[in-house]
Amino acid sequence: MKRHLIGGIVSSIAAALTGCATTSDIAAVRNFEPERYMGTWYEIARLPQYFERDLDEVRARYTLQSDGTIKVVNSGVKDGEAKSITGTAKLKRPKADPLTGELRVSFFWPFYSDYRIIELDPDYSVAVVTAGSRGYLWVLSRKPEMAKEELDAIVSRMKTLGFEVDKLEYPKPAKPDPEI
Repeated sequence: MKRHLIGGIVSSIAAALTGCATTSDIAAVRNFEPERYMGTWYEIARLPQYFERDLDEVRARYTLQSDGTIKVVNSGVKDGEAKSITGTAKLKRPKADPLTGELRVSFFWPFYSDYRIIELDPDYSVAVVTAGSRGYLWVLSRKPEMAKEELDAIVSRMKTLGFEVDKLEYPKPAKPDPEI
């Protein structure tokens, strides 16, 4: 209970400090299948975040662990140097029926952040993710690059949801992983 209270306070303070409206009015995808979400995702676009400043060739690898948690390895290249960070994610509502695409992610225990998948292609090839405020937005793909028309359509939909899409950054694409 105390952990949830502290997490809520931290999230509320973060949203207030950024001046961004919360994303509580944006539903997460339903009928989410965590096993299908595992693997490598490439970052196509993002709203700027201090922890990703000047980061290119960004990818995230998700691996389901035997205890039901998810190992998250985010990596990229900054000034020619490879950077990575490893964290843990867990389903926000593991007993929900249907399961929603909401996770809690921590790169610095005991602090967890919201990870809400608000769009997900039926074949799990493209995902749009936000967090607790409209100051967070990522467009992810199973491939390092996305067709301009597809990306433009996503950006248009995100604009109608109140995201500041004119601030989106488009990192230099990563080289595909060998398994692709």
